[in-house]
Amino acid sequence: MILLSAIIASFEADYLTQSGETSLPSQRNALQALKTCRTSASPVMRAQCSACDHTELVPHSCGHRACPHCQHHESQQWLERQLAKQVPATYFLLTFTVPEALRALVWSNQQRLYDHLIRASWETVRTFARNDKQLQGEAGAIAVLHTHSRRLDFHPHVHLVVPAAALDPDKKRWRTTSAKRGYLFNHKALAKVFRAKLLAAIAAEGLTLPPGLPSTWVVDCKNVGRGEKALVYLGRYLYRGVIQEKDIVACENGQVTFRYRHAKRKRFEYRTLPGARFLALVLQHVLPKGFRRARNFGFLHPNSKRAIALLQWLFGLDPKRLIARLKPRPQLTCPCCGADMRIMQTRLPPRSPQPPRMPTIEAAEALAM
Repeated sequence: MILLSAIIASFEADYLTQSGETSLPSQRNALQALKTCRTSASPVMRAQCSACDHTELVPHSCGHRACPHCQHHESQQWLERQLAKQVPATYFLLTFTVPEALRALVWSNQQRLYDHLIRASWETVRTFARNDKQLQGEAGAIAVLHTHSRRLDFHPHVHLVVPAAALDPDKKRWRTTSAKRGYLFNHKALAKVFRAKLLAAIAAEGLTLPPGLPSTWVVDCKNVGRGEKALVYLGRYLYRGVIQEKDIVACENGQVTFRYRHAKRKRFEYRTLPGARFLALVLQHVLPKGFRRARNFGFLHPNSKRAIALLQWLFGLDPKRLIARLKPRPQLTCPCCGADMRIMQTRLPPRSPQPPRMPTIEAAEALAM
């Protein structure tokens, strides 16, 4: 397995030279965090065995949400929180996609337009739920922003996991759509309303629309049953960056090759790029500092815990049953006796005062053999 930190160590200088002033502060911070993650430059934590009192210094992870090593626990906690909000309804996965002609404008105004993209997606679903003859109430949604395609190109889109149900707080009614209906909302009608809402938000920001903007946009809407698999899919890319290191298959002659699964052909395909270009491709998906990629709306908002608990009690739902299926967080094990180790101290200075030893491509390949 080829480490991302090894690729950064090899091509960072080329990337910074080529990107120049176009490299954003958030991207430079991510580059530094990923480069030193779990290296000799990282702070360490002291772990002690619960059985034999053996102690060991363990490197800290960088904790950056673009790092493929880090925040597995945070991803697990997010998934548990979403599963704990399960309601008695069929779930749908809606995907709202920005057309190619608009992507350059979104890239240049990320902080503002990412937020409008998420809100326009939710407001579209909210409008349809209120006007629907069967629902006539407040919808709920779990929204996650993605900025990448499988090939790692810039492709901003929002996924919404939406129960086919609505809550009417005035009449205190819980309504769901008929199973015979087979769909949530018409995807073409969703696309028209989404387009209008997002363009109105862009105009309110005083931004100029690019020429050649298509009149027809794309919104996908598909049934995902109880929603567990859709949430697991979204949680996989929520905190762990846009590429897994196992998908980086080669780094030689200044070129990096990675694999991705083609959506239609259902098979792995490969893409080879210069090392600096590969880093630019990965770092363009680093979100602005403080931006929340995942949000809950409507009756799935955190302030609706009492309403969800009441629904689960009335319909006999036990969300703990779903959470129990998740794998527990792995424990540190003692190299001497195999017992669990406890973290006693954190954020200790790096073990060596020597200059940090950065991994190299050769060392990463030797480690994988």
